[in-house]
Amino acid sequence: MVWDAFKKKIESVMSSESKVELGEEYVELEAELKDQKAKVLIRPFTLNTYDDIKQILAAIREGHTISILNIAPLKEKDVSELKRAIDKLKKTIEANEGDIAGFGENWLIATPSFAKVWRQETAAPAPQPINDDLED
Repeated sequence: MVWDAFKKKIESVMSSESKVELGEEYVELEAELKDQKAKVLIRPFTLNTYDDIKQILAAIREGHTISILNIAPLKEKDVSELKRAIDKLKKTIEANEGDIAGFGENWLIATPSFAKVWRQETAAPAPQPINDDLED
């Protein structure tokens, strides 16, 4: 009785935009989502042709997109075009003080200047022992 009266009162107060669903034990309100622009965007790209780098270059120049690149399709079609595309990407990334690295055989990641790709340090080669037994 009291619950039904309360439910009717709440429904009459709320606007049609904010939907109210009243159950036996809880009240669920629809959350309002605000259109917020992200500070960093992580975006996948696929290189099918050399021309596909235009979108990637634009994203790099914008300065807030981390690009994950699938290079397998272009690698299968034309390795020389892939090399040309990667050279162009490297030059643009260097000019924008970003970073680029490969992981696996078919993936690259390109970052803007505020992010760097972690690389595992390789151990320096062990010094070769000097052979004192050499005869002059």
